[in-house]
Amino acid sequence: MKSLLTSSLFSIAAFGLDAAHAFEHPACGTADEAACMLDAIWSAAEHLPAEKQNRLKAPFLETVAKSGDTLLLRHWQARLGADLRREKAVEPYARKKAKAALSRGNWTAFLRDARAGAQPFNIGRPEIMAEGARHASGLDRSFEQADFGHSLAELAMEACDLSSFDRAIALTADPESLRYALWRRRITGQAGALAGRIRADANSDDTHHVRLALDGYGPVLKLGYCN
Repeated sequence: MKSLLTSSLFSIAAFGLDAAHAFEHPACGTADEAACMLDAIWSAAEHLPAEKQNRLKAPFLETVAKSGDTLLLRHWQARLGADLRREKAVEPYARKKAKAALSRGNWTAFLRDARAGAQPFNIGRPEIMAEGARHASGLDRSFEQADFGHSLAELAMEACDLSSFDRAIALTADPESLRYALWRRRITGQAGALAGRIRADANSDDTHHVRLALDGYGPVLKLGYCN
């Protein structure tokens, strides 16, 4: 029932947002969605002072690169007057710690140590648990007991599990966040419908809105849609 209610609320909220912004900011079509969505995100960034725009260029180009479209990347490098910084691949801290913890025992032991806050879970516990789930057993309802809403939402999005995703975001501090709305669209389709929200909610205060949009749309570019 909670999952159904959450799904309904999200559908109503999405419809309202789409309707409110449809006239001023039309949705992105499916044919050119990636180019259109990236333009919407950078249009939001253009409301910021030049200094803050400059700080967004690197993460923006990193998001563009997830599409695997070299022509699109070249277009944005030229438009922004910046190059993509290709740094040497380094295994993320959380992944390294999760693998080490799993190598010392099974999944049950992994969860036991996580709940106890034993090393390495005394630092970055939700992130390490999420990486452990990826490498060991996939989604696990025990995450909900520990209130790891964000980590479970990311895992559910990657696994195209809508019911688990809706349960997870209900545990987070901001379930109506743009990031989660875009992640949900990866599962249900048509992230371009949120282009109006991205443009309309732009502000000149800080980079948070743009970073949420990049974090939300990045998985669509990298992984594609579930259906």
